[in-house]
Amino acid sequence: MSAQPSRATAKPAVVRSGAAGSAIFPGSDSRKYNYFEPKGRKATHYEDMTVDVQPDPERYLLQDWIISFPDGTPTYSKDWTAAKSSNWHKFRAVDQEWERTHYQRQSTICGMVQNTIENGRKSGAPARFDAAWVKVLQNHLGAYKHAEFGLGTSTMQAQRYGYTQMVNNAILTNASYKLRFAQDITLYLSEIGLDLPGFDIAAGKQHWLEDPIWQGVRKSVESVMGSNDYLEQYFATNVVFEPLVGELFRSGFLMQAAAAQNDFITPAVVSAAEADYERNLANTVELFHILGQDPTHGAHNIALFNKWLVKHADLALDAANHLQPIWSQPRVKVATFSDALGHAKNRIKGIVAELGLKVPANLAS
Repeated sequence: MSAQPSRATAKPAVVRSGAAGSAIFPGSDSRKYNYFEPKGRKATHYEDMTVDVQPDPERYLLQDWIISFPDGTPTYSKDWTAAKSSNWHKFRAVDQEWERTHYQRQSTICGMVQNTIENGRKSGAPARFDAAWVKVLQNHLGAYKHAEFGLGTSTMQAQRYGYTQMVNNAILTNASYKLRFAQDITLYLSEIGLDLPGFDIAAGKQHWLEDPIWQGVRKSVESVMGSNDYLEQYFATNVVFEPLVGELFRSGFLMQAAAAQNDFITPAVVSAAEADYERNLANTVELFHILGQDPTHGAHNIALFNKWLVKHADLALDAANHLQPIWSQPRVKVATFSDALGHAKNRIKGIVAELGLKVPANLAS
């Protein structure tokens, strides 16, 4: 009798094409599936909604990017910034803002601004504004909204290139706040213009394009917009432009001078942007501090940030100095440009110190 063939067969090779993830990761043995390392003892709602939402082939995935651009560029690349990190996933936004909380805050601000404008108009407030101040709002607040819009579109473009969802989220909410404030100004001026005969809502654009006072600001904003490094755009916006130009004009001029011109509406509208910047600045400092203290790439990053600082500080300081004539235009003068600029320089010095950078020579005095 012939021998029966053996039923034993070799096990087929395991094919891992398109595998969802590796076998072991933080929390893989937990029924709660904490697949990432939280910053604190427990993961926050913000972390649950942002960490690893944007995939990374170096974490969990067994395959490389499943889609790429025609030239071979991957979906996301670490080469899209000159800054380097040994762990791009370490950053967590200080304000812990994600989609739902961002929409809630934006909605609250829009309601506050609209209520302020409506109540002011009902009481006849715009008609009591000093005539010289009305021209300031028409020409210069109308021009400044274009700077906010420019930085908003710049950061909106920049956020696409961040390597992690946490970085992208922080830059994107920054962009959203900028674009909302540009809209706030547009709607505000349009509303009070209904109560002010001869008010020219288009004058701001003309001043932005032609008035020598605003050409330094235009150059500074367009330099930020023109950078091909998304982190340089984020750095230049919050570390340099905002303290030297944005806060200088908003807090150092508008919010200081408005009340003396019988204007109690403008400070309320502008105050929303000041609160926005505090959140954006906290996130920015956190991110660049992590990169500056990176155990592997810290020295490289500090040198890079100092280079960006010098480049954009020159432009922003020139822009600030060109704004000086605006301080003399209100009839009742309660603030001086020199004081406002001094505060602006101290502000950027404090930010630079937090990041461990060198104060540029033109800001030292």
